[in-house]
Amino acid sequence: MYTLEQVRGFVAVAEEEHFGRAADRLQMTQPPLSRQVQKLEREIGVPLFERTHRGVRLTPGGRVFLDEARRLLGLAEAAPLLARSASTGTAGAVRIGFTAVAALTVLGYWARAAGKHLPDVDLILTEMVTREQVDALLAGDIDVGLGRGIPRVDVLAARRVHAESLILAVPSDHPLTALGRIPLLADIGTHDVVTYAPSEARYLHELVVAAFAGAGITPRYVQHVTQVNSVLSLVDAGVGVALVPASAAALRLPGLTFLPVAGMPPNTVQAHCVWRRDNDNPALASLLQLV
Repeated sequence: MYTLEQVRGFVAVAEEEHFGRAADRLQMTQPPLSRQVQKLEREIGVPLFERTHRGVRLTPGGRVFLDEARRLLGLAEAAPLLARSASTGTAGAVRIGFTAVAALTVLGYWARAAGKHLPDVDLILTEMVTREQVDALLAGDIDVGLGRGIPRVDVLAARRVHAESLILAVPSDHPLTALGRIPLLADIGTHDVVTYAPSEARYLHELVVAAFAGAGITPRYVQHVTQVNSVLSLVDAGVGVALVPASAAALRLPGLTFLPVAGMPPNTVQAHCVWRRDNDNPALASLLQLV
């Protein structure tokens, strides 16, 4: 196997087109430099230079190898810096799982902050519901999740990163838009309601059920779906009305109107970032400290 020293010698000779000048540049004598290049040629199995009485010129194989040799030396020079950066958390990768709502609220801020302050840290993003994030965290498939609720798992740590209210999504021509006042949960409960799947979107499902139950209302739930954008699509299609996180208003469909709900407590919808306590990825620690 050839060595970096042999590659550096080859590059110097190729650029100087002369063994003597290359030896001076490398601050060595010519005979050991010639031996380095000869060993390199034997290792590769092709001649790299044509020797002339004035110096040397690259063979076709030598021209191809020169490009790769320069790239190899560049990588070798960069490797220690990358290793030092990775150990301090300023380079590397962080695998992030996120929900659809987190993409509207937290994820953009994280991406902008990382791009500005941690430009050499790659964010590897995967959309998944909160339950899938917990499974992926426990399996070591992601470094941090952006989801709903705090998992009751000792090995996981959590931090609240966002809070918002539930609001009403209705078709723009719906009777609830013509009340002349802010609708009550009692008003909403007289109409068909699109809501969230009790298993895949348990957190939002329980929030909506609790909101209506607290007001003594039992609405007719006509559809249970997983993602907020699916809820909005069904509302837009006239299937029913829905309580959605306020950030969902950013997903404006032409036929939708978003309204506050009278008496709805603020900041009931909370998002947390969750990670394993034993995760030793320095880039994750840097990102969490930043955001």
